[in-house]
Amino acid sequence: MIRQIHRWAPQRRLVVVGDRSYAALELLDAVRPVATVVARLRLDARLFAPPPVRRPGHTGRPRVVGERLPNLSIQATDEEAAWMPLTMDHWYGERDRPIEALSQTAVWYSTGFPPVPIRWVLIRDPLGKFRTQALLCTDLDVEPQQIISWFILRWQFEVTFHEAHTHLGVETQRQWSPRAILRTTPALMGLYSVVTLPAHEPTMSAHPPLALRQTAWYTKTTPTFADALALVRRRLWTHLRFPTSPCAADRVKVPGVLLDHLTDLLSYAA
Repeated sequence: MIRQIHRWAPQRRLVVVGDRSYAALELLDAVRPVATVVARLRLDARLFAPPPVRRPGHTGRPRVVGERLPNLSIQATDEEAAWMPLTMDHWYGERDRPIEALSQTAVWYSTGFPPVPIRWVLIRDPLGKFRTQALLCTDLDVEPQQIISWFILRWQFEVTFHEAHTHLGVETQRQWSPRAILRTTPALMGLYSVVTLPAHEPTMSAHPPLALRQTAWYTKTTPTFADALALVRRRLWTHLRFPTSPCAADRVKVPGVLLDHLTDLLSYAA
């Protein structure tokens, strides 16, 4: 699939970001000439130095790798390692997140598989909130901060798909026809954008204010898609341009606090 995308757009740079299942030597060797792959890497991966230059008159098969390098788990505990402080703009919902990175190039090799040159990046948290993790990149010239930036973009896409599945019913349609699925899925993803864009407008976010619904076990500082969806619902339901029935002569006065509370409950329950 990656090579097919490259054939469709050979002039564009192709960067593929995936989880640990993409860290397969056969896959990396097959797509490395046409795409840059960024994925998670095991801390116990067998890394080697590049093979030595073959001398004239040397007999036997040429070596595919050089000397064995220490595992990344050992590199992570090396007190003399020169960790590089970085600040990531978008780190899994956080802004200006400080991290530390350590990066070098190596050859990843396992017996029976092709050797693949990679740039590995160790990520350490100076705040101690997550364990040290490793990434790989098949482009040896890419800076570590760019590799990390590419990888955390994957989280934003996953959150979008998760929220579209939870709140809009993507992949839960009752149609069985492939054409029906092809029609409804883009419409639901478009509805995701329709809800998100109005929620960011200053006129809507200011009146009524966007409240962050929280629980004792889940605190948040920024609104989620559920909050944006509730805001848009409240705006549409309370707007005078959408009457559902003619005005009746007899009216029952409801306290504003009670009406606002009921509207808030319905906007999240609908």
